[in-house]
Amino acid sequence: MTERIVALAKGIAGAEEQELPLLEALCGAAEQLWRSRLKAGMTPKLCGEAFCCAAAFTAAADYVIGQDGSAVSGFSAGVVSVRTKSTADRTALARALRQTAERLMTPYAEAEDFCFKGVWG
Repeated sequence: MTERIVALAKGIAGAEEQELPLLEALCGAAEQLWRSRLKAGMTPKLCGEAFCCAAAFTAAADYVIGQDGSAVSGFSAGVVSVRTKSTADRTALARALRQTAERLMTPYAEAEDFCFKGVWG
């Protein structure tokens, strides 16, 4: 399962071969995160492809945030200009990737941002 997650994350993040050790570590962490959030009685296999995709999107989000901004986001030849991805661009992309992962796992995982507290009265 981990190999599948790494392959998907590599495609999503566009990671180069020399960056694979970092991406593999992030994939392992993402896999453990999603395993810990599974609803009672739920397993990664029961989630189908959603589990691998969610872990890959999560790892890709972490990978994108960790980049130094050297990735080219635009190039013009007329009046030469090269634009790199800003921190805001990377942050927005990472947020979108995490939202996709959350959406994929909604039927299978416990909500991370929900808290129920009793009130004495």
